[in-house]
Amino acid sequence: MPVSALRLTEVVLDRTNARWRELLSLARLLLGERFQTTSSGGSDGFALLFEMNKLFEEYVARSLKRALSGTELQVVSQGGRLYCLETEDGRRVFQTRPEILIKHGPRVIRVVDTKWKRIANRIDDAKQGVSQGDVYQMMAYGQLYDCDRLILLYPQHDALDHREGRQASHRVNAGTRRLDVSTIDIASSELISNRLLATMGLGRQEVETTSSTETP
Repeated sequence: MPVSALRLTEVVLDRTNARWRELLSLARLLLGERFQTTSSGGSDGFALLFEMNKLFEEYVARSLKRALSGTELQVVSQGGRLYCLETEDGRRVFQTRPEILIKHGPRVIRVVDTKWKRIANRIDDAKQGVSQGDVYQMMAYGQLYDCDRLILLYPQHDALDHREGRQASHRVNAGTRRLDVSTIDIASSELISNRLLATMGLGRQEVETTSSTETP
């Protein structure tokens, strides 16, 4: 049915159908090919907002799960749930929930924390705009989950000189544990799973298919 055949102007709203008022107004806006502006006026408008931090995290987690499907590696979202501290009477407090854990059996081989932020590209800023609180959090995750590879993952943007992938790598407290600051270009979905694995530093030696370990 063409839009012109819809008699939207003839719809009468009363107390029996008043709950459809906002939906009708939205239909008139979209079907009438009208648009909203940010100028002042007396008409009501509509807004559709997304929690980008959560969407970015979920997109990365699902892409990794697809990439590692059928392998010996497992992706756990919002898992772990270990506690930071224990009181004198044995009660555990300050539970942790790392955004993404990559595990090989019981061993955690990657802790990934996604950040919907723009990292800086300033040569005079060694921190690249990374939050100190985020670094403290990742150090705690590394200790609690006994993991030597920690990754803060940000969206790639045009102002960065380097291509997507590892932008910086730091040794934690002069030990073997490392914290990587990495990016991924989500504007392109092409080979996103493989690109994420490369960003995680997961090569063929660590990503072994289940079938390759079976005895013929």
